[in-house]
Amino acid sequence: MERVSVDENIFKDSSAEKMSDINLNRALCRVEHIHKGLVEVLRYPKRVVSVSFPIEMDDGSVQVFKGCRVVHNRTLGPGKGGIRYHPAVDLNEVSALAALMTWKCALIEVPFGGAKGGVICDPKNLTSAELRRITRRFISELGDNIGPYTDIPSPDLYTDEQTMAWVYDTYDVMHSGNNNRAVVTGKPIDLGGSAGRREATGRGICYAIRHFVGKNLVPGLGSLEGATVAIQGFGNVGAVVAEQMQCLGAKVIAVSDSQGAIVDTEGLNLNDVHAYKRDHGTLIGLPGTMSITNEAILELDCDILVPAALSHQICANNAEQVKALLVVEAANGPITPEADRILASKSIQVLPDILANAGGVTVSYFEWVQNQENQQWELDEVNEKLLLKMNKAVDVTVERLKLLTAEESAEPKNDHDFPLDLRTAALIIALEKITQVTSQRGMWP
Repeated sequence: MERVSVDENIFKDSSAEKMSDINLNRALCRVEHIHKGLVEVLRYPKRVVSVSFPIEMDDGSVQVFKGCRVVHNRTLGPGKGGIRYHPAVDLNEVSALAALMTWKCALIEVPFGGAKGGVICDPKNLTSAELRRITRRFISELGDNIGPYTDIPSPDLYTDEQTMAWVYDTYDVMHSGNNNRAVVTGKPIDLGGSAGRREATGRGICYAIRHFVGKNLVPGLGSLEGATVAIQGFGNVGAVVAEQMQCLGAKVIAVSDSQGAIVDTEGLNLNDVHAYKRDHGTLIGLPGTMSITNEAILELDCDILVPAALSHQICANNAEQVKALLVVEAANGPITPEADRILASKSIQVLPDILANAGGVTVSYFEWVQNQENQQWELDEVNEKLLLKMNKAVDVTVERLKLLTAEESAEPKNDHDFPLDLRTAALIIALEKITQVTSQRGMWP
């Protein structure tokens, strides 16, 4: 296949859409014999639904909200992806995140395609009753565009199991007489949710870190015992990562929330951190800790850095200052392509989002299976199955990277535009899976 080239200026644009396109290109330039028309299919979402709807607020006023739902690809199965509530929900970003979910599902080997959705709103300024009305109206507007065999939502930014309970109930009222539990994952356990789903993303990240470090692939980091960890973001994912890393013997020296970060080089007492956050609504000011900015936490001297907050956090402007031996993408897209190049030049390993944070969709798949079979698995069974999935994904990605490295070392000239890293290897595996299944299914009509 002709090598994919790219204008260097594209690296200056760190939008989610541009990042998605760059990352697709960096894989395509190393994959042979993909039909040009199929490449175009992979670039664009299969379906985009945009809606707007009025909501009566608690004070009696009426406000119009806008939302969207994107299905990127359904080659492997129904769409799968979160619903987010945030003022900055953007159709281009949602489309890029849906594409990322397509690659993630293919890599982790669950029979879903990528999807994503959201409503433009500020949950921090909305009551529970208003959020309930927004959720119910959004789902009713989507109608049959979601369903257990078409598109299956799950929690995302500023949505949780309560939100998913409202999603389920709304859909169930609209489709009475069926077993509708499989229409959404991340539900409360009493409504058919899976044990371990809330912790799945964070737990899967820690499984991946442990397995990767255990393969002696991070120079200077032979085990997690005593390893220092800094985590940007102390929401559901970041908090679980902190707890699990501590259980694995690591020392969490810094965490952050939207207001800033706290540092204790001797290791944070997570019980104190949780209690202070609960009582004060912030981490800043915890006795015995030093306060720094969310930007500064990325530049701390530590063994493992975990960006678990927002996208585009490590970029061309600060990648040179990253000192960690290993960066693990708990959030989606926290490292821009130009930062990838800089980190690679510094021999800093990166566990990419497509691999590291796939635990959430994996246990969502387990929940979907349980709902279909009217079963309820025990937590130990869920975690054991998750461990096997994460370990296998690490193994196949590492092996593919080794093979690619050996192949390129044998080439007389290496003129690729992109660094050969775990992200590229993981994307190649996903692309090959999608293209192979597409070929087997054929084009219709």
